Amino acid sequence: MTIHPRITSMEFDLPDGSTCVVREAVASDLESIVALLVDDPLGVTRESADEMYRYREAFEDISSDPRNLQVVVVHGDAVVATLQLTFIPGLARGGALRAQIEAVRVGAQWRSRGLGGALIRWAIDEAERWGCALVQLTSDASRTDAHRFYTRLGFVDSHVGYKMALGTTA
Repeated sequence: MTIHPRITSMEFDLPDGSTCVVREAVASDLESIVALLVDDPLGVTRESADEMYRYREAFEDISSDPRNLQVVVVHGDAVVATLQLTFIPGLARGGALRAQIEAVRVGAQWRSRGLGGALIRWAIDEAERWGCALVQLTSDASRTDAHRFYTRLGFVDSHVGYKMALGTTA
């Protein structure tokens, strides 16, 4: 099993001249990450900042797994975006490693400023650094704006995805 080093922070400039830093999340970022998850049309129906212990447990699991990264984008001291990047080994495609992008959230005041595109391009570059053969993500069928966004970035809607909620916490 090849384990790669955790990421190091990277600074990038947005088209509007703002400078942000993408880095691995730390425990003190958790409340801001959850706020981004809640501040979303779908998230408001399935996320709850009232049960932070669940998020703390999940964050500890992600942080302790060398193939999982919870990433944040910060502007000054504020967390303004996040995503989870998971590296999945597999036998398909000749034993290819793939990267899965999940839970992409950009703060409302930061949308349409180039930050989301910069974050996804960073994730693609990181997947290439890890030697992945492909990058995949899912997007809720109702998120038509997100679908256009991912298509502009070069993603292809090549598969049909299925999910099954289990229990009360799915």
